[in-house]
Amino acid sequence: MSANEGETMTRNVDYQTRRKQVLASAIRSYIQNAMPVASEDIAPEFELSSATIRNIFSELEESGLLTHLYTSGGRIPTDKGYRYYVDLLLSKMELLDNEKEQIIAKYRKEMRRMDDALEETSEIISNITHYAGIVSLLEWQDRFFYKGISRILEHPEFKDSTKIRLLIKFIEDKERLLKLVNRDFNDKVKVYIGHELECPDMEDCSLVVSSYRLKDKRTGRIAVLGPARMEYNHIIPTLEYISETLTAILDRI
Repeated sequence: MSANEGETMTRNVDYQTRRKQVLASAIRSYIQNAMPVASEDIAPEFELSSATIRNIFSELEESGLLTHLYTSGGRIPTDKGYRYYVDLLLSKMELLDNEKEQIIAKYRKEMRRMDDALEETSEIISNITHYAGIVSLLEWQDRFFYKGISRILEHPEFKDSTKIRLLIKFIEDKERLLKLVNRDFNDKVKVYIGHELECPDMEDCSLVVSSYRLKDKRTGRIAVLGPARMEYNHIIPTLEYISETLTAILDRI
């Protein structure tokens, strides 16, 4: 390979890395602010011109990773963009020790019954994530614990009365919700984004699911339900750690 070919490959690799970084930055900005992201919002982070960022945005949009609501408006992530972002994060996320201590502290009170532990866990999930926390046992047909539906309604995606009605209808449809939460998966955490929920009424939402185990080998699921504009970098490791903690607690009951 010639020197020129090597330089071209290096530039291509660097450019692809920068595209990924711009996408991640745009998604983080949208998650935090719930506002379409303009090129000038993130250009200083990369020491690039707004025009260069706009060009990258256009390429990301052509790839289906970003979209825009208005011709002159900023970009927002698509489900495909969120999926790419989550897959990029999965191997890099870890809770800080103080965050783990906060979770342990919330389990301080004595719990002698499995039901108490599961109900308490749904409350803990909701309090820590600020979304809805769901806990089920696989053998239960139509029963689960959930807390924090009102927390979802605090997010701008759900200011519309129609979306509120559809969200409540989805939660009340126990069979459909449990079928989704209790799906089989092999990873520690499974993330369903937008259309992956296979429920047209919930395409503005995401569901993050993890498993726990009882000492008699029965298994269950814990989950976070919230907007697709979810802080995945915090939610995923939090849910994973809560599942480990709940398994340890149930082993002592």
